[in-house]
Amino acid sequence: MAAGAAADAMQQFPDGAHVRLRSRVHGGYLHADEDGAGVSLRWLRRRSANAAWRVQRILHDGTTCVLLHSAAYGRYLAASPDPAPPGHRGHRVVQGDYGEEGVDPVLWKPVGSGHAGYVLLRHVSYRLLRANGRYRLWHAGVSVDDFDNQSTMMHWKVESIPPRPGPPLLIPPTPINREGFRGLFLLHEPVVLQRTIRYVQADNQGNFNLNPNGWATFQFHGRSVFNLRWEVATHVGLALFFFRVIVCVRAGRYGQPTPLFVDLPRNEETLDVVAVIADTPAAEALRYPNVDAHWR
Repeated sequence: MAAGAAADAMQQFPDGAHVRLRSRVHGGYLHADEDGAGVSLRWLRRRSANAAWRVQRILHDGTTCVLLHSAAYGRYLAASPDPAPPGHRGHRVVQGDYGEEGVDPVLWKPVGSGHAGYVLLRHVSYRLLRANGRYRLWHAGVSVDDFDNQSTMMHWKVESIPPRPGPPLLIPPTPINREGFRGLFLLHEPVVLQRTIRYVQADNQGNFNLNPNGWATFQFHGRSVFNLRWEVATHVGLALFFFRVIVCVRAGRYGQPTPLFVDLPRNEETLDVVAVIADTPAAEALRYPNVDAHWR
């Protein structure tokens, strides 16, 4: 791979920026699924936070590589050792943590594809990120496949997402109206998810105890990020000023705190969150993708 092409590919992933990745073949966007684990292609979710990924550049073995963590849930684009599902090639790609397993599962290198306007994303295992289902669009999972199996299914268009000037408003949860529908449509009570929240408050500079074993915990019901902010604010003693608390999620011990502005994933896994106070240097350093902006 020519050095110039590799450099051009890397330039499309500025450190700290948000990007979308669009499949050359399908036109679908790389999407962090709402279960908080899967990664797939979605065609109608371009303006979703789930299609936005923040770039984190790191130096690995003397070369610059990237980590991509979801703007929705803060988890990292990761290659799994598990085989891809039936109808898909290679190994499964998931939303993973940057934790005790180290950086290898979440480490990627953008390289030139040999076709103008498209890049390849090469995992540290030397496999390439690929779409699936060329002729069967319902095979929408994303995987990594051997470098020697290159095809246009591995070509990605990088779309830059400009930042918002500040955090988006959090939408209050919609109450469920059960009156009048129980006999017709509501056969069962809605399932309310429950999970453990581990939390810590950052100081004004963004520093906090990196070891989550020393964090406090509470039980949280539901998925509402609005309700989560209020509960975190209450636990850190800022209930009256809950609107000044920014809840950030951290995926793994070495994960970067990501501001949470969409509802929690549909699972019951323990969530590590960092409370950042508005109008502090720590809050000013946070970045939010303007997913509604027009891309040229």
